[in-house]
Amino acid sequence: MKVDLELTVNGEAVGISADPRTTLADLLRDHLGLTGTHLGCEQGVCGSCTVLVDGHSARSCLMLAAAAQGREVTTIEGMASESGLHPVQEAFSRHHALQCGFCTPGFFATVLEMMSEGVLADEAIVRERLSGNLCRCTGYHNIVTATLELLGGRP
Repeated sequence: MKVDLELTVNGEAVGISADPRTTLADLLRDHLGLTGTHLGCEQGVCGSCTVLVDGHSARSCLMLAAAAQGREVTTIEGMASESGLHPVQEAFSRHHALQCGFCTPGFFATVLEMMSEGVLADEAIVRERLSGNLCRCTGYHNIVTATLELLGGRP
């Protein structure tokens, strides 16, 4: 049995049939070819599968694809445009906040959510909000610095 789904992914309408047990992460990666959404722990702990669903961060490894019916999903592939990099991508690059890149999609989604909230953040708030995303390479300092720049805060 399949369920028919209609959702918007990175600004494009998508109609697709999937097994009812398919996770949003698997739908994005295996059915739509959007492999920027990474699967790490598959338990919602590491944050590498984080995407935006209707502007709010969501662990796509825990969310069934059927729960995205009629909703707007934004992945890392939906960030850059033909005119260039997204400001989040530019800030992370400028502050050397990227290394292996495995955790990057989840960090970007989390930072985009914080930016959309329009909150002027300080370092403690940024560290708390980013704590759901695990990185084994950078030590977080540069990620926090890039995020603070984007939010108009100070380290």
